[in-house]
Amino acid sequence: MHKFSYSRASVPQEALASVGQEPKAKFVAGGTNLFDLMKEHIECPEHLTDINRLDLAKIEGFPDGSLRLGALASNAATAWHPLVEKNYPLLSQAILAGASPQLRNMATNGGNPLQRTRCYYFYDLSTPCNKRTPGTGCSALKGFNRIHAILGTSEHCIATHPSDMCVALMALDARVEVLGLKGSRTIDFADFHRLPGDTPHLDHNLEHGDLITSIDLPAQHFKNVAYLKLRDRQSYAFALVSVAAIIELEGASIKTLRLALGGVAHKPWRNKAAEAALVGKPANAAEFRLFAEHILADAIGYGHNTFKIELAKRAIVRALEMALNAKS
Repeated sequence: MHKFSYSRASVPQEALASVGQEPKAKFVAGGTNLFDLMKEHIECPEHLTDINRLDLAKIEGFPDGSLRLGALASNAATAWHPLVEKNYPLLSQAILAGASPQLRNMATNGGNPLQRTRCYYFYDLSTPCNKRTPGTGCSALKGFNRIHAILGTSEHCIATHPSDMCVALMALDARVEVLGLKGSRTIDFADFHRLPGDTPHLDHNLEHGDLITSIDLPAQHFKNVAYLKLRDRQSYAFALVSVAAIIELEGASIKTLRLALGGVAHKPWRNKAAEAALVGKPANAAEFRLFAEHILADAIGYGHNTFKIELAKRAIVRALEMALNAKS
């Protein structure tokens, strides 16, 4: 591991000043991904600012029914919080499908969206990788790409985003509150992560020194929800395909449908036009399959991962059937 200096911040402005003015400084909270990357010499910050003393660990409900998830609240505390379990069961399910209990106890809400890809070649310093070293090439395009993306890819990168929590946040229309040296701003979760394009080394739309202060959820009480995660083993594995599904009926017809996919793209994947087209249609497997065909229409397989296209279609149908039969 490279040498680095270390400091602790007590208030946000102190943290911003410490990191924002030093190009090679980073914030650290749970450190569950950052320290792995540092040990592999993928991330080499010259200074770490510990933000664990900032007052950002609260989970707060508001009179309008919305919920604020503090950036420093742990993933475990969030998944088991009474308001999350009651009003956002989809988020609880997604968080508990990810990582291990030990990691969920350390990982924070602000850090979860900042996880980096688990692409084999990104972690292998002996191979070219545009995400790790821009301009060197993408080894996964013609390599062993079983876990890689089938949607939103580019000739420069086919890596996927690894988070389960973020797939649910995409379906729940979350917003990310950010504080930077220029002030505060809100980023819709759909705009938080980037597709690879020709800049795959940029995972998100934060600027250097930006500090996530909370993730906010609008008021909603969907009960017919399901999070389906398909992976190579039952525990402690990243998703080959995951689905966060929400469905609400009016009679026998679909009134509301939201669906986000994980494990298939550089960011959680959602197609609102396809969702809108299903409103008013009967809630049955045939319509769900047509919906899945629509969402995967532009999917591209790269050999080892081509199976994901059919897998994702079947997972969408299965997740929507699970949501229909969820306890309300």
